[in-house]
Amino acid sequence: MRVYREILTLPGAWQFSAAGLLARSGGAMMGIGLVLMVSALYGSYGLAGALAASNAVAWALGTAALSNLVDRYGQRRVMYPAAIVSATTLALLVVFAVLQLPAWTLFAPAVVCGATGGAPGALVRARWTHLVADPDQLHTAFSLESTLDEVTFIVGPVVATALSTGVHPAAGLIAPVVLALIGAHLLYGQRATEPPIAPRAHHPRRRRFTQRLVLLVPGGGAVVVVNLLIGCVFGSIDVSVVAAATQWGVREASGLVLAVFSLASGLAGFYYGARRWRSPVVSRFLVGVAALCAACVALLGAHSVLLLCIGGVLVGVTVAPTLINGNTLIGSLVTRDRLTEGLSWMGTGIGIGVAIGSSASGQVIDHVGYPGGLATVAAFGVLAALIAFGGRRALRGALAGEASVQGANGTGRA
Repeated sequence: MRVYREILTLPGAWQFSAAGLLARSGGAMMGIGLVLMVSALYGSYGLAGALAASNAVAWALGTAALSNLVDRYGQRRVMYPAAIVSATTLALLVVFAVLQLPAWTLFAPAVVCGATGGAPGALVRARWTHLVADPDQLHTAFSLESTLDEVTFIVGPVVATALSTGVHPAAGLIAPVVLALIGAHLLYGQRATEPPIAPRAHHPRRRRFTQRLVLLVPGGGAVVVVNLLIGCVFGSIDVSVVAAATQWGVREASGLVLAVFSLASGLAGFYYGARRWRSPVVSRFLVGVAALCAACVALLGAHSVLLLCIGGVLVGVTVAPTLINGNTLIGSLVTRDRLTEGLSWMGTGIGIGVAIGSSASGQVIDHVGYPGGLATVAAFGVLAALIAFGGRRALRGALAGEASVQGANGTGRA
């Protein structure tokens, strides 16, 4: 606990961290909120998955663009209006669904909402990088943020499920509207800790071309693809858990299962950040991905809520450390003035993965039921391990001269 107290007593630290927690809390409710609302009002997991996928893809692509604008113009100037647009279009999506308008009308507000949502978690981490210079403290700070990410995914699904099943199918998406507006006001209003605007390159055309290739550096592509596949696991689990709980006649338990998953991940991230690790970060990353793969495969044996919770714990304890290590690796491969963009690309990978996972599992579940959804989770876990170990040599080679900064950068699902 001492290491966490040290960083939170830095000027402005706990204020922007708390505001960031609130700002990204709504995102934790989006996936399951959409699935619960659309499956209840329209009776189709395929439509629910496609809609969640559209929102997630738009978020992923929009985040990449917004993060570049943030580096050029600042967080408040870009993200304040973007958050307002995102909250407004989410409210419009809810209205369309409640009015039972044709399914195709739901996609436009879902896409705009996602594209303008941004990644508050990456912006908070950029503030930590601006505030903290010590590599060990920065490792702790980013581990803290990873743990807080999981806190949102403990509370979010439970609240969304309770509102959707106990009040109205669309009620689980009302809270994100409010949280987005309040969080934006509190976070982007803190100017003292806002990172300075990055200076423009002397050769903007060449710089923009280089930015497009930032994830093609040796090893970097493998890390981002693994992050994408972890997103696929997230998306598949969201839809599969709802489908399984519904088939077992305990639909309301879906939020509990997802909360257990996130609680395990959050505790693992908290413990991981409190320790000073001396083993190579690449090795820790590979071990984490291998453990995640094994846990995903173990979910195939989940035939009850209890077994699903146990499987969720196994998956959860591997997620946060793996995300922290993945973002540490990416942070070592990009320049400091591009850190916001680099971290946002990691979030983009997760967002695209959530889209792929939710859409794929939704289609499979519509045809063969929840076991097919759990099989997609296992498949994505195996593929993540194959990609990680396939790129290990390139990654180790790229970081051969970066041992002194391995712990200087860190970690989404936000």
